[in-house]
Amino acid sequence: MENIKTPYETVLTIAGSDSGGCAGIQADIKSISACGAYAASVITATTAQNTKGVTDIHALPIPHLEKQLEAVFSDIDFDAIKIGMLHSCEVINTIASKLSDYNAKNIVIDPVMVATSGDKLITDEAIDCLKKFLPKATVITPNKKEAEILIGHAIDKDNCELTAKEIGKEFKTSVLLKGGYLDPSSDKMMDVLYEQTTDQLHLINNPRVMTNHTHGTGCSLSSSIATYLAKGYPLEKAVKEACLYVNRAIAAGKDKVLGKGNGPINHFGLK
Repeated sequence: MENIKTPYETVLTIAGSDSGGCAGIQADIKSISACGAYAASVITATTAQNTKGVTDIHALPIPHLEKQLEAVFSDIDFDAIKIGMLHSCEVINTIASKLSDYNAKNIVIDPVMVATSGDKLITDEAIDCLKKFLPKATVITPNKKEAEILIGHAIDKDNCELTAKEIGKEFKTSVLLKGGYLDPSSDKMMDVLYEQTTDQLHLINNPRVMTNHTHGTGCSLSSSIATYLAKGYPLEKAVKEACLYVNRAIAAGKDKVLGKGNGPINHFGLK
């Protein structure tokens, strides 16, 4: 009898490491695994971090970053790529070059600039380089603060739809504007997806979960979107499924306790 081999659906996460395990590479691997794909990783930096905040960031040497990228890309065919914290122009240019060399597809960029705690995670010079890199993405997933940095004006619930479209046209990519801070008084979470290929806006609503344990939600959302793209979902469906997954993971972790600050979502608590 012939031995039929089934390939994994694969996602590569390129991001920083969170020593506390709530965000970054650690959250990505949990989300990718929970949503049903195989996770590989390339680490751009390590952070000294816990539930209370970030106390140090250590950038890995560029030659080592290149070696990591070459090792995984030369061996594994990836169905999607999730990209998180890119703290310098050198890192961004190195990654952009490798993505081009290997014709990477389904690229999800979470333009990480500010941690949940308010700590800044990227230099001003890197922000300019990141803006030039964003058109390589299938979709980008900024939160309110990150979107305001990208577009240069304030965002609220009244202009969020137009702003998502504005960002998409500015950076030539689809945009998921995360709505957690757009209307904190509402009992609904409304995320706004602008799909560049169709020039359409989609509103994604989920119930708001009252909890402070949301550390790593941005990382988890972008990596789960990449996972559903890897599984062959069209963009709108991939984003809706990912938003639902993260919403349920927040609900599953709202009464859990970890550390003394903002705890994580419960990636595997949905069953």
